[in-house]
Amino acid sequence: MKKLALVIAAATFTLAGCDRESTGGQPPAAANPPSNLNYAADSTDAGTVAKAAQSGDQLNAEGAKAFLDDAQQRLAKMAEEASHASWLASTYINLDSQFVEALAMERYTSLAVELAQEAAKFDSVDLDPETRRMLTMLKQGLVFPAPNDPKLTAELAQIGSKMQGMYGAGKYCPDNKNDGDQSGEEGGKCYTLTEMGQMMANSRDPKLLKDLWVGWRKVSPPMKPLYERQVEIGNAGAKELGYDNLSVMWRSKYDMPADAFAADMDNQWNKVKPLYEALHCHVRAKLNEHYGDDVAPASGKIPAHLLGNMWAQEWGNVYDVVKDDDMQAPYDLTQLVVDSGMSEKDMVKVGEKFFTSLGFKPLPETFWERSQFVQPRDRDVVCHASAWNLDGKDDIRIKMCINKTGEDLITVHHELGHNFYQRIYNEQPFLYKEGANDGFHEAVGDTIALSITPKYLKEIGLMDEIPGADKDIGYLMQQALDKIAFLPFGLLVDKWRWQVFNGEVQPGDYNKAWWKLREEYQGIQAPVERSEANFDPGAKYHIPGNTPYARYFLARIQQFQFHRALCEAAGETGPLHRCSIFKNKAAGEKLRNMLAMGASKPWPDAMEALTGQRELDASAIVDYFQPLMGYLKEQNADRQCGW
Repeated sequence: MKKLALVIAAATFTLAGCDRESTGGQPPAAANPPSNLNYAADSTDAGTVAKAAQSGDQLNAEGAKAFLDDAQQRLAKMAEEASHASWLASTYINLDSQFVEALAMERYTSLAVELAQEAAKFDSVDLDPETRRMLTMLKQGLVFPAPNDPKLTAELAQIGSKMQGMYGAGKYCPDNKNDGDQSGEEGGKCYTLTEMGQMMANSRDPKLLKDLWVGWRKVSPPMKPLYERQVEIGNAGAKELGYDNLSVMWRSKYDMPADAFAADMDNQWNKVKPLYEALHCHVRAKLNEHYGDDVAPASGKIPAHLLGNMWAQEWGNVYDVVKDDDMQAPYDLTQLVVDSGMSEKDMVKVGEKFFTSLGFKPLPETFWERSQFVQPRDRDVVCHASAWNLDGKDDIRIKMCINKTGEDLITVHHELGHNFYQRIYNEQPFLYKEGANDGFHEAVGDTIALSITPKYLKEIGLMDEIPGADKDIGYLMQQALDKIAFLPFGLLVDKWRWQVFNGEVQPGDYNKAWWKLREEYQGIQAPVERSEANFDPGAKYHIPGNTPYARYFLARIQQFQFHRALCEAAGETGPLHRCSIFKNKAAGEKLRNMLAMGASKPWPDAMEALTGQRELDASAIVDYFQPLMGYLKEQNADRQCGW
């Protein structure tokens, strides 16, 4: 999901599922099994299918169907092993759990690579559209495919597990004399990423904010050589599957040519860019008023450490600085949560009730027994909010270190969106047990979160009265500081990776290219000088965690498209930002019907089933924030905008 926006992580086939994209503490879901479940490889009968596919009379339509049936059975079985290993490695971070996860990923990757290569042998066979679609999905299942070499497969698995472990166990110990020492052995206080995130959200001390910003980024330089090697191996694997490189492979997963997908991303960005630029201009001016020219210049780029978030990807935490003196937010959701006295588990119960009000089945008892709701005191865990399905059926879980905040209440709704999506398509064939595209999985939880309006909060007893329309600008400002501010970051993370994968950016320019994109798209700048001795991309989990990021940008567009369609189905006629579909069975039925499709149809079919449209349409997000855009134009009338 995203932070008060949401953060979820989506695993690569459906098992470990989704990570919330936001300021959230740590990484997304266990990441790298295929986008359908989490499979581990079992080579016991691997030769059977290979020999059958290679025999002349099997390279036909009938042979392709037999191959797919066998492959899906084996992958479903192996996915469960890898998912449990990844869950263990995320909830008990130590040498042994990382070893077990790496071994399971190695086995899974070996099988997935072998089957992907066998699927490629049917490329020239005349097949029906569904069989061809399944074979293509099988080829594209891995995020980082290894070449058909056991040593490289093992190395790739070890690199992935090691980098995720480095990130998950990372701490900043400001009192240590040795900047690279994160052990805290000299007696100084060490901060976890979760703790640093809370401090950055609440502190207005620019020196402390800069120290935290710099301190966290000490976790990533040791990852750089590992990441370089990972890219090298992954590109070799992509070429064996018939792709020029990983960039082409990643961009080919959206039912359209790779270049067309990238162009559509840019097209949607250009539609919302004027709204972002207006928000940037207003926020920069308010930061300048608060901190002065020496800390926050009145023109140009905004220093990245001042925006309330470790990655400056969402800005909702600086609402108190950005709002006008006479602008009142309609409510403080964190205060409402605290005043209610609800526990962390109660927050999850509230989220479940939203979905059951739409006609979804209640969560299984095992969800409550096996999920991680709070951070254990006795061990390192990955706190980044994520949603999991470990067996492709009903073993669904969330993994969070829940804080009693409004942000985490929203994150809970988002993560449960993944879980209910995973569960409703669990009767689909293995390869179809995922979202229509990876953006859909992220968008579903975000769509539900858009219904966390005053109307909904009153219905569940967190609020006595619904605020009047005079509070709407404050509410929309809060929303925009997360959802609009995130858009360029959601676009540039994978733009950087695509450039790395296709060789446009070489290892000697990793950091330079990263900051070039951040300055160009976000209009922010590093608070201190950066060089190639740094590896700032690695300080964002999704880079060492190998979670594709375009999905989060897509989700920000799709969620408003979904929300508008569901509000229409619910018969809501007021402003989009006041609509909640809570308890509306008509909207729930429409949503459930779309989710149950899984990936069985190209994503435009699923989009059409819910919205009546077959293309992405950023006009819904523009409609939602139209009142705020008018306000920002007035505020910026005498300002020099742009950077």
